[in-house]
Amino acid sequence: MARIAGVSLGTASNVLNNPEVVAGPTRRRVQEAIAKTGFVRSTAAHQLRVGRSLTVGVVLLDLANPFFGEMVRGAEGVLRDKGYVLMVCSSDESVDQERRYLRALEEHRVDGLLITPVERDLKGLVALSARGVPTVLLDRDPGGLGLCSVTVDDVRGGELAAGHLLELGHRRVGFVNGPLSIRQCADRRTGAKRAFRWAGLRPEDGLVEVTVPALTVDHGEEAVRELLAKKPRLTAVMCANDLLALGVLRGLAGAGVAVPGDMALVGYDDVAFASMLSPPLSSVRQPKYELGASAATLLLEEASEGAHEHRSVRFEPELVVRASTGSALRTVAGSRYRKARAGARPQSTGAVEGT
Repeated sequence: MARIAGVSLGTASNVLNNPEVVAGPTRRRVQEAIAKTGFVRSTAAHQLRVGRSLTVGVVLLDLANPFFGEMVRGAEGVLRDKGYVLMVCSSDESVDQERRYLRALEEHRVDGLLITPVERDLKGLVALSARGVPTVLLDRDPGGLGLCSVTVDDVRGGELAAGHLLELGHRRVGFVNGPLSIRQCADRRTGAKRAFRWAGLRPEDGLVEVTVPALTVDHGEEAVRELLAKKPRLTAVMCANDLLALGVLRGLAGAGVAVPGDMALVGYDDVAFASMLSPPLSSVRQPKYELGASAATLLLEEASEGAHEHRSVRFEPELVVRASTGSALRTVAGSRYRKARAGARPQSTGAVEGT
């Protein structure tokens, strides 16, 4: 390639790695030779020379979930401008699969890692960071273990979803939830129970949980039979994410149960399709793109700073009300909840940062 362009190997190398130091006409000549020959640089050789791969590993719970796709877009928007490419992996909520990907990414010498971990135990990620792979948690609090993180207040989000149904007057609410080993599922459950207590109701009497093994459309649909068998009957359902809600909506339609006429329904995440369903889905919105962008910014800071101070950025969720929850059924419990919320500390909708 250098011979065809009529330049030295050093000049050709500069075009690939430091193009700003090469004169415009020479740079264009080398680029034309690259295009003509189909030359592809050896990443392994380049990495050995410069000590960086310009690759960031991303490990997510489920790539089929649009929530994670939007987070990746946010991270990519920040990292792309710095010359990084993303190596994206889906753990499919499997601890073993997550561990395999982490090993493979470390073997590829990624310059950093963004991860929504399956495991509650973060010691393996702390060790990975100590070995020189800057690691930022996506939608997971580090619990003081010395990692950067971006999170959403999922306790507040679960409270928003259940509280909305209580405000509408529902007293028997189904909750289709995923494994409690997933921190987000546990936190959303905690928030839902809090809403019931604020309404003067015992969660164990009014919140009926159906746990599914994975947060997918199919598992949401499969949960409908169990929901409809509950006595006394349920009048509303909240779901741990929008994929489950889509499955529940499909299952209810198949059983001849109208939404919201016979059953109100609330999802979580407010992914792109939520507003396109029939009826449009009420959901708890998370700032998906901003989560990814903030995580990438923290990763770049850690990778470039000598003495890095770990930071946590927390966002607040927002309830988006659409037709799937219908209109209010005035009840004492709903009034109690509204009064309790009115006296509560106002919640910020922006990001809160801590160390």
